[in-house]
Amino acid sequence: MLTPPEIARSLLAAGESKARLPLGKMLLLAILAGAYIALAGVGATAAAVTVESGSLAKLLSACVFPAGLSMVILAGSELFTGNCLMVMALLERRITPAQLLRNWLTVYLGNAVGGAAVAALAVYSHTASLFGDGLARSMVSIAESKAALGFGDAFLRGVLCNFLVCLAVWMAAASKRAEGKVIALFFPILLFVLCGYEHCIANLYYLPAGAFAAAEYGMETTLTLAGCLENLAAVTLGNLVGGAALGVGYRFAYLKE
Repeated sequence: MLTPPEIARSLLAAGESKARLPLGKMLLLAILAGAYIALAGVGATAAAVTVESGSLAKLLSACVFPAGLSMVILAGSELFTGNCLMVMALLERRITPAQLLRNWLTVYLGNAVGGAAVAALAVYSHTASLFGDGLARSMVSIAESKAALGFGDAFLRGVLCNFLVCLAVWMAAASKRAEGKVIALFFPILLFVLCGYEHCIANLYYLPAGAFAAAEYGMETTLTLAGCLENLAAVTLGNLVGGAALGVGYRFAYLKE
């Protein structure tokens, strides 16, 4: 198990490596990461569909969703929210602002493609018809609730979410064994889902899935493009702040002399 200073140095080296990835490889790995998070979203929603107790349904979803980050880390891929920790490499002058923005923009785009692709496949393969179309109804309901959030609430929930996601990445980096990484990341991810915090990459699956399900199953919906875009803007900004805050804090704690 790595100590916190060793974790900091490990993530610093990882940030340099991520910044120097060839563009095509970076985009491919980002598409895969978006798909992994989206698949966890499908499973998390399915786990809760028939559970009448709201709190128990939320807990079941929260226990399933960490599968997404487990796949991202163990299989190897590029996730925008986790890459917010690259601010450590920027502050240490190991990468340039241009390299950081190149990574963030490319990875965000790839994550969006992967998330939307899984949303389309889940709906049009009629996976959404599970539980008497209950999964489709849940997809629409989740998307509507996210799009209806006010900008301030979505932003702050995004801050809290990615603080926990980047903490999960940090803790997973402490272990050199696969099982240790999964156990370490499990609880921070469970907490963010259980508390209803907002993850922009997950929402790049949930929002399209709701729109596709409403169209395919002929469901009336309050979902609008403006609402979806406002949510994504607020949550993305919040995720940046939350993830960068953790990275800056640990950089001063363990890297700055």
